[in-house]
Amino acid sequence: MSVARPVPEVSLRPKDAAAHANAVRAMFGRIAPTYDLLNRVLSGGLDVAWRKRAVAALDGAPEGATLDLCAGTLDLTALVDRARPSGRLVAADFSDAMLAHGRKKSPRAEIVVADAHSLPFAEGEMAAVICGFGVRNLADPAKAVGEVKRVLRPGGVFVTLEFFRPDKGVTRAFHRAYASLLLPLVGGVLSGDRGAYGYLASSMQGFWSRSEYEATLVSSGFTRISSEDLTLGIASIVRAEVPA
Repeated sequence: MSVARPVPEVSLRPKDAAAHANAVRAMFGRIAPTYDLLNRVLSGGLDVAWRKRAVAALDGAPEGATLDLCAGTLDLTALVDRARPSGRLVAADFSDAMLAHGRKKSPRAEIVVADAHSLPFAEGEMAAVICGFGVRNLADPAKAVGEVKRVLRPGGVFVTLEFFRPDKGVTRAFHRAYASLLLPLVGGVLSGDRGAYGYLASSMQGFWSRSEYEATLVSSGFTRISSEDLTLGIASIVRAEVPA
């Protein structure tokens, strides 16, 4: 079944955020049953190590509630559950199908179907927020970053794990080959939905660079921003804090 693809370039995404969200939600609903398997296959298992590094970047966050934003099938949520076992844990995503497939990974987590552009949490309710491979799929990433800032308390920590558009030539060439050939081919075969993985490929190529994302964090009021490239810059972790 085909799906209307949201425009991948951040600057060109449609003003109708609802249409974008509906298309992406439908896409993830279709690939939810094979999503975990494809993550392992398409990354050669590296995504597991990347997520562990991202959770480790939460070190130094104040005690309190932790939000896994764009939680998907709760892979990150389960790791946060072990790393921060004493605090409240919330897994939020706009795809109820993805959340349903991962619910068993972290039974104590609160499951919330929510839009990252308008989070159903009070100002300062969270001590930490983590988001893995979700920001680039949003219709308005800058607005979502602002929402994260709103729900974090002073001193709170925001960690992002993402496929940013690479700046380095070697990594850029690898990204292009991976995105245009391997991702839609293997993803399409294993999931039965080549269109969905074609969109995911284009979302990688059309998203911000890491430095552009860091600038967005600064403009939203975050400070103490630090970054780490993983596996030759294929993925990156960006850590930011709310001024205390």
